[in-house]
Amino acid sequence: MNILIADDHANVRRGLREILADAFAGAHFAEACDGDEVMTQLAGSQPDVLLLDINMPGRSGFEVLKDVKHIYPQLPVIMVSVQAESQYALRCLRAGAAEYVNKNSASEELVPAIKKILDSGVHLVWNPNSQLPRN
Repeated sequence: MNILIADDHANVRRGLREILADAFAGAHFAEACDGDEVMTQLAGSQPDVLLLDINMPGRSGFEVLKDVKHIYPQLPVIMVSVQAESQYALRCLRAGAAEYVNKNSASEELVPAIKKILDSGVHLVWNPNSQLPRN
């Protein structure tokens, strides 16, 4: 499994990598610190999942998400943020994210979110008439 972790803070990338390395033995990790680096990494090889921070320098995670979903529509993207779910989750899902995970609960929610996405092969498709999906 290949996972790309995009966050502007090295400590956050390291923490997310440690959480995932324990759950996904043998996984390979790549890192990006901003949107341009995300797109460069994706041009070289496509990961199985992208973890994308909402707040990064330069282009926001939302802007990057739109580009990623346009160029790599099958790539599952999990948006991560310290912001409350009520503020950003709906917006992320509407923009094409497969999941939204709050960084404060990443140690509990991130691994199950990735397993659900990869095991099912089904990525969320936003229906504006439906309620916010819950795990």
